[in-house]
Amino acid sequence: MLTAQLHTELWTSWASLLRSYAAAHGLNSTQHAVVEVSATEITLRVGSRWLRFTPNEVTASNQPPLPFHLNENGTATIGNKAEQEMDLAAEHFAREIMDLPQ
Repeated sequence: MLTAQLHTELWTSWASLLRSYAAAHGLNSTQHAVVEVSATEITLRVGSRWLRFTPNEVTASNQPPLPFHLNENGTATIGNKAEQEMDLAAEHFAREIMDLPQ
């Protein structure tokens, strides 16, 4: 079971991973990402595009919401995809938003 304390730790880690991978992908880009973090929402912005994470879903500026969950074993569940490591999921999201044309 995901306790409130563990959720807070995972949430903070998720924000940090998104920030790090977005910065890395931005090294060869003319754009940079901004990550806004609160206790209930993380938003990753690049130009006019954005990704918004809540504890239960992820929404992209150009897509409908998908179920999203951080799991106690350090994985993330996105949509109907099997669990994947949080760092791999964060890298995927950062790469996708940084590589899209404006």
